[in-house]
Amino acid sequence: MIRVTTPLENVEALQAGDEVAISGVIYTARDAAHQRLVQLIREGKPLPFPVEGAVIYYVGPSPAKPGEPIGSAGPTTSMRMDGLTVPLLELGLKGMIGKGGRSQEVVEAMQKHKAVYFAAVGGAAALIAQHIKSVEVVAYPDLGTEAVHRMVVEDFPAIVAIDTQGRNVYEQGVAKYRQPMAEGSK
Repeated sequence: MIRVTTPLENVEALQAGDEVAISGVIYTARDAAHQRLVQLIREGKPLPFPVEGAVIYYVGPSPAKPGEPIGSAGPTTSMRMDGLTVPLLELGLKGMIGKGGRSQEVVEAMQKHKAVYFAAVGGAAALIAQHIKSVEVVAYPDLGTEAVHRMVVEDFPAIVAIDTQGRNVYEQGVAKYRQPMAEGSK
């Protein structure tokens, strides 16, 4: 387990497949928030949080139970943000957390701007929530659970799914299981 702290630095040392525990501040943003963030970028306006070295978690957390900072907080499908990710990478976004693969355009931008994509375990929303210590809305409260939240996390569990070199655990996993099948069919 590799411990990483936000804002992220030296992400080039992380390799696809590394298990990480993330501590520090991460931000949440889904589809609607990404549209607004990219619009601000196009207009040359400041974003509601510091992007340089930041990590964005693709999640729409459920409401907190009494005495808890957050309800369930499982990852959402990352590809939905792909058309809106590159401008954030250009501004220094260094990490994204979600589930599922990413487009070739995003992977190439990650390589160019030295960023990583972390996979969080889908279906483990309650477990993930245990690593979130505090939550506050920092932008777009009208979006409800899709508002941009500032989360303080401690040892948030994830896997480096795509590293700064473009190595991709989703592709590696498929290749690993295709090879024995191909060899067995000879």
